[in-house]
Amino acid sequence: MKSPQTLAWLLLAASVAAEVAGTIALRHAEGFTRLLPSLLTAACYAGAIWLMSLAVRELDVGLGYAVWVGAGTALIAVAGMVWFGEAVTLTRVVGLLAIVAGVVVLNIEAR
Repeated sequence: MKSPQTLAWLLLAASVAAEVAGTIALRHAEGFTRLLPSLLTAACYAGAIWLMSLAVRELDVGLGYAVWVGAGTALIAVAGMVWFGEAVTLTRVVGLLAIVAGVVVLNIEAR
């Protein structure tokens, strides 16, 4: 059986995935003028917040939120470059690496 801490990290990962899916759906919602992408956006964001609320029962809220925001931001930036043709620049890559490094340092500090 998984420990509560392990389960919390899995819930946090699911929350990040839901937030990323919601943001990708938001790209297709066209200002909430398209019904299905708009509903998917709302459902994914609601699910992300719910999953996060479960994760922070066991995780420090600051660490959980930092990982959620950092991972979501990095994944959306990569998705934008891969799927939506957004520019891949040295500045963006360095910024993404800084986000990842920040999340790692916060995680190390929390232990």
